[in-house]
Amino acid sequence: MIDTRTPDNFEWRFVLVAMGILAVGVISIYSVAPGPAPGGQAPLYAKQLAWILIGALAFLAAIAIDYHKLARHAYILYALMLIVLALVLVMGKSSRGAQRWFSLGPIAFQPSEVAKLVLVLVLAKYFADVQRSGWVQRVIVPGLLTLPGLLLILKQPDLGTAMSFSFIFVSMVLVSGLHAKALGLGVLFTSMLFPFAWELIWTSLHDYQRERILTFWDPMIDPAGKGYHALQARIAIGAGGLLGKGLDEATQSRLKFLPEGHTDFVFAVFAEQWGFIGVLVLFLLFAALIFLASEIAFKAKDPLGLLLAAGILSMLGFCLMVNVGMTMGIFPIVGIPLPLMSYGGTTTVTSMAALGLLLNVKRRRLTLFY
Repeated sequence: MIDTRTPDNFEWRFVLVAMGILAVGVISIYSVAPGPAPGGQAPLYAKQLAWILIGALAFLAAIAIDYHKLARHAYILYALMLIVLALVLVMGKSSRGAQRWFSLGPIAFQPSEVAKLVLVLVLAKYFADVQRSGWVQRVIVPGLLTLPGLLLILKQPDLGTAMSFSFIFVSMVLVSGLHAKALGLGVLFTSMLFPFAWELIWTSLHDYQRERILTFWDPMIDPAGKGYHALQARIAIGAGGLLGKGLDEATQSRLKFLPEGHTDFVFAVFAEQWGFIGVLVLFLLFAALIFLASEIAFKAKDPLGLLLAAGILSMLGFCLMVNVGMTMGIFPIVGIPLPLMSYGGTTTVTSMAALGLLLNVKRRRLTLFY
């Protein structure tokens, strides 16, 4: 199953851009927590470096295994993933009212992050195999495939990942070539069900998640409570000015006014330290990554490669858009990490594996037989 051929047209630009974003993330995490973690554990930046090394192995493995062979096992992988998502509700670790992690000693594993990539794989396999058009084949059936994972993730609850699941589904439905009539019927059907779906989602949320959504509209409703994160993130971004305050003078992050600076709000930390110019450079890095990923998708030589690349692009692009948006007050705070920058083992390894699959598609675009 492992392809040992020398990679043709290996995309070094893609790798260098990704490495640049990873490096920026480690520096930002170091600036927030340079010392040992509570309990005498290794510093967070050192742990993140270890996760990046593990992610590099996942990256190389994702390149080596032909995505056509991987897709043949997509439904089995998805079934196993659903079992794991169900088990985490029974045996998982609880934190802040959510039960999303398996605790493996000092390591916490979050299955829902991996589930996003598995969903991309299973939907790519389905759409590549389905030749008929129409809203039943193009919307209803893949919707039924997506629904079990979505409901299990909402049960945790994890609104941010559930939103990612939904966005991946919609994006891949559109990329699959849905006809305008079928799309219109799907939009109409979704609009009719939205009030009921929203009631289900709203009642499944914990109080703190509802309060986050409400304070999104006006953080001053509870400036010292649920609106605190949003206000401090905006202050940090604004404090960066044109050139930033540097690693040592960034008071919002260094003095812990900004909570979760190493995870959900790492962008606000970076913006305070490096200012508008630094943010512009970071956006250019992400734009280059998206451009190169889009090029891989457009040049894919088979539907499976196109769908896989497009799904990964939608997965990473959605997380980027929402994370930056929630720190700037454009979106509610839903706990979505910034790809390749936020601290976290599962999200880092999964993101790097996803990038490996993208290069897998590029590597094999000239292969005629598989």
